[in-house]
Amino acid sequence: MPKGRIIKALSGFYYIIYDGQMIQCRGRGVFRQRKVSPLVGDFVEFEFSGENEGYILSIDERVNELVRPPIANVDQAIIIASLKEPDLSLTLLDKFLVMVEAKSIRPLLFFTKKDLLNAEETVKLQQKLNYYSEIGYSIRFLSTKTDDIAEQISTFVDGKVSVFAGQSGVGKSSLLNALIPDLELETNQISESLGRGKHTTRHVELIPFKKGLIADTPGFSALDFAELELAVLPDCFPEFTERRSDCKFRGCMHLKEPKCAVKEAVINEEILEERYNNYLQFIEEIKQRKPRY
Repeated sequence: MPKGRIIKALSGFYYIIYDGQMIQCRGRGVFRQRKVSPLVGDFVEFEFSGENEGYILSIDERVNELVRPPIANVDQAIIIASLKEPDLSLTLLDKFLVMVEAKSIRPLLFFTKKDLLNAEETVKLQQKLNYYSEIGYSIRFLSTKTDDIAEQISTFVDGKVSVFAGQSGVGKSSLLNALIPDLELETNQISESLGRGKHTTRHVELIPFKKGLIADTPGFSALDFAELELAVLPDCFPEFTERRSDCKFRGCMHLKEPKCAVKEAVINEEILEERYNNYLQFIEEIKQRKPRY
């Protein structure tokens, strides 16, 4: 049975890359009965006729799955953040990191607009960003004033399935258009035909880039913890995870428990206090969310 990867989903059709060609398929009714939908990024078995139309028969087990955007089997998330205009928010950065860690997706942190910082701001932010590097995150600084921004990032997406994330105004869409110029043309065409602005929500599609695939979506459309269970949150902070065995109680949430290695590390300035405070804030957000029915 042929097997391929879904790279686009649109109007009930799934488009699968197989043996150098694009196969248009529908999902079998059994998926609807099981309340399972194929996602862009899925590896699937299918059957098709000579007219390049067919049906998806089965979906391979997913490594991970995002809801917004709806995509599966992602290798990495490139988190774009500006250091100024808009100012860097560690709360927002940590929220992105938690969402990515919870899905077992490797994050890459790319920072822009470093040239807008004064000397004092540079020293202050550099200390905090060094901390993220020390706990294992890959950090790069992008210069958006040069023409080679595509070259600056292309080596990181080669051979990977990548999604982009970041707050508005940091240049996600511009970066995607620099990597894949045809995206801007496609966006303009859709905007003109629908009479809408450039930020029209579109289908998710994986675009081939070198030996990798890039999701042509500007990133997560919502930043909330609707799916994240409270007990999972500590595991989304790698510096907490490495100290877990040193806590007195198994399953320590690093709140009011005695002899907590994480709280001791915060006191000893081994864990960034601002990041620990963000963790406490996220706990409250999860506790206060409305229950799902």
